[in-house]
Amino acid sequence: MNIPEPPPATLRLRIDADALADNWRTLDRLSGQARAGAAVKADGYGLGIDTVMPTLLGAGARQFFVAHWSEVPGVLEHTSGAKIAVLHGVSSAQDAAFARACGVLPVINSLHQARIWHESGGGPCHLMVDSGMNRLGLEPGKLGDPAIGALQVHTLLSHLASADEDSDQNPAQLAIFRQAVSQVSARELSLANSAGIALGADYHFDLTRPGLALYGGVPREELATSIRQVVSVEAAVLQVRDLQAGDLVGYNAIYRAPRPMRVATISIGYADGILRSWGEGGALQHGESTLPIIGRISMDMIIVDCGQSDVREGDFCLLSYDLPQASQISGLSQYELLTNLGQRFDRSG
Repeated sequence: MNIPEPPPATLRLRIDADALADNWRTLDRLSGQARAGAAVKADGYGLGIDTVMPTLLGAGARQFFVAHWSEVPGVLEHTSGAKIAVLHGVSSAQDAAFARACGVLPVINSLHQARIWHESGGGPCHLMVDSGMNRLGLEPGKLGDPAIGALQVHTLLSHLASADEDSDQNPAQLAIFRQAVSQVSARELSLANSAGIALGADYHFDLTRPGLALYGGVPREELATSIRQVVSVEAAVLQVRDLQAGDLVGYNAIYRAPRPMRVATISIGYADGILRSWGEGGALQHGESTLPIIGRISMDMIIVDCGQSDVREGDFCLLSYDLPQASQISGLSQYELLTNLGQRFDRSG
């Protein structure tokens, strides 16, 4: 059966490639003497790896970080394996074999992973030391193990847990990392994520690893005037109707029309990453008009009060995706706002 091209999508995810490139250049500049890499895990933080990789390469990024081995092929379409680091490391001989076949460097996180890497033939790798997050990485007390001493460590890494806050944990982690540096022979050092870049030169070392801020996130106030919004979300109006006072709206009838109203049903919902937490205080825009969300957001639709707008069926409305502002409205983290975006959008610049 020959299936024709589907009609145009009623959801649009607009990605400002110029803003993405500018954000990388800004973060690279703010990294001082260090180079900025780029975290492109989770399908480029939800924006699409085939969209973000050419833009970041064009801006000058040369080192890329993913979490899962399944993410490697998409990045390899755009750059060589030696420029890709897999943060979850090698948990099996199959992982190690795949790394060697692709020329990708694993991030070793434990003695178990170090032994797997040795047994597969050894060679260059990265090493993550846990400096106090207790999430992933080798405990500092195990750095003296012979399995670690035998590694050919290209980059020694750690990860900041509270860089988005003025926390005592930041200098404490820095001190632990510096101690680890004295125990491991490595060509390069890397500690700072997006927020860590804003902590200053002491945290930069040789390579920074921005992620969230590349895509328009602002993890610290110091970056607020430097980072540009990358993502805009637009959704089409499916239906416009008139309500009478007392009419009920949406699931569980949590909204009752206080007066005669004109409302519109919009083609977007929590299957597209717009979770129910957007409902209270959330709104869309149509031109200069604000369309407050009413009732409960459903899987594929949002209902808005459009009484102050001339919106018609088929028109597109804008959902603000200024990430700090959207986070405040929705109660979702800036990371969740990006990575929860669904697959039904027309993604374009």
